[in-house]
Amino acid sequence: MTTQRTSGRRKQAMAAAAVVAALLTTAACGGGGTDNGNGGAKNGAAGFDAANNKVAQADQAKKGGTLKFASSQDADSWDTTRGYYGFMWNFSRYYSRQLVTNKTEPGSAGAEVTPDLASGLAKVSDDGKTYTYTLRDGITWEDGKPITSKDVKYGIERVWAQDVLSGGPTYLKEVLDPKGEYKGPYKDKSKDKLGLKAVETPDDKTIVFHLPKANSDFEEMLALTSASPVRQDKDTKSKYGLHPFSSGPYKFESYNPGKDLTLVRNTEWKQESDPVRKAYPDKITVKFFTNANELDARLIAGDYDLDLAQTGLSPQGRTTALKEHKGNLDNPVSGYIRYATFAQNVKPLDNIHCRKALILGADHVSLQNARGGPIAGGDIGTNMLPPSVPGSEGQKYDPYEIAGANKKGNVAKAKEELKACGKPEGFKTTVAVRNNKPVEVATAESLQASLKKIGVNLEIEQYDGSQYASVVGSPSNVEKKGYGVIIMGWGPDFPSVQGYGLPLWHSDYILESANNNFALIDDKDIDGLFDRYVKTLDDAGKTEIAKEINHKVMEGGYYLPFVFEKFINWRSNRLANVYTTDGYSGQYDFVNVGLKSTK
Repeated sequence: MTTQRTSGRRKQAMAAAAVVAALLTTAACGGGGTDNGNGGAKNGAAGFDAANNKVAQADQAKKGGTLKFASSQDADSWDTTRGYYGFMWNFSRYYSRQLVTNKTEPGSAGAEVTPDLASGLAKVSDDGKTYTYTLRDGITWEDGKPITSKDVKYGIERVWAQDVLSGGPTYLKEVLDPKGEYKGPYKDKSKDKLGLKAVETPDDKTIVFHLPKANSDFEEMLALTSASPVRQDKDTKSKYGLHPFSSGPYKFESYNPGKDLTLVRNTEWKQESDPVRKAYPDKITVKFFTNANELDARLIAGDYDLDLAQTGLSPQGRTTALKEHKGNLDNPVSGYIRYATFAQNVKPLDNIHCRKALILGADHVSLQNARGGPIAGGDIGTNMLPPSVPGSEGQKYDPYEIAGANKKGNVAKAKEELKACGKPEGFKTTVAVRNNKPVEVATAESLQASLKKIGVNLEIEQYDGSQYASVVGSPSNVEKKGYGVIIMGWGPDFPSVQGYGLPLWHSDYILESANNNFALIDDKDIDGLFDRYVKTLDDAGKTEIAKEINHKVMEGGYYLPFVFEKFINWRSNRLANVYTTDGYSGQYDFVNVGLKSTK
């Protein structure tokens, strides 16, 4: 999950140190405001952190009313095949269903899979290579026609049409058709355009998946929105994201890209056919803003209920909110790690000792403060496996004592590593940061300042964040520009070491464009551990392998983690049945939020 996906996160943040200092002071003194202890706030808000991994005001949700979202960014696409932003996956469950989906429960339970269109979880056979599902009764499209197994198959086949529908996750394509033999439904020569051999639909209620090789995370892949059904006669190809055809409790009424979106009830949806969704509001609206500070001011004023992007209030908004409206805030762990990665095709960072010198020489407290401090930035990151992924050891695994003895930087140890890499006087390199991420620039400046003490001179170069695929995502460009250090962030597509780390650390994912294995890790041991992981069917075994992979990555000195990221997120006084979920990286679980009053 790229930070692009994390990320309607285009906040016009004020990167000034004064703002961060003000925030830290506010957070340290508790922020007071309207918070009224554990009993909530005088204005009707549930109280600080009341919805963080637990349900706030569950019994107060009423049927009806309009739930109002606001955002500083539209989705990358509302097409279930193409969407890759985290908030899009969360929001799309209003109008799309899958065979299985994430549980509508707070915290870690929300990352577990539960039946949705299917009547139960998969019947797995053939040593983990065959998955069989039966569709439940009463499931219909927005025009009342039944949803069939063929609709599910066709929706999944669209993932193969990358030339027309690029952008979304392609796990299903890679797992079901590793040799790339199927060409997608738009090039399908079969009469019914359902020629993908790995998926069978013996009747309208049954769907069978045949994997060439077992993959223990396959059911998690089917819970992604890219596995939603699409009906052939409603497929408008590249225009589908403008008006998807609904299989869920809401349908599109109107959509003006970059301006607004309105969903209304799908009257053909039946509650008895859907154990997942409560469908409390009558209407759901989204208003898109171009200015993050204006958006936050409107949230705080009560004009909107939730920030769609779920990336936290900007510095200006959160300072005000912590001071005056603390009862409306939650401080969840986002599931993302923010980090610097070292490109091995830029000398001298091909040398492990030079890489370790940067890790040991950095002032990790300063880096944490540049990200927003312990409250708005997160805990100091000590390794590369986020808290929501099984196998994570949090700060307990700290091989470079980043949160311990070397917290403020260890000049002596860093200089020993520089000597070992043949650069006793230090060296120069360039750090690449996105120009639309002020917090990344602030982080780079912090790193630059602390590494001067060991003789390493960092030159900061900003690039257009929308061009990431061809700038830092192109290893040849990285080498040409001398980008030895790249600042980035990543979160899990689904909560496993495969759903998080495969694109970052496996040699098969070193790409000529849109590369995310920035360190160019080509390690047979790491590749072998991933191969073992996908064949391991028991959870305890998978957890141990995940730990091993993380340890190998950290031992290689490829990354300098900054923080296990946290956000300050806003919820309005009107909301009920609201909670954060690991299923969507610490976001509020949109699908069952309700209103306390329908007026």
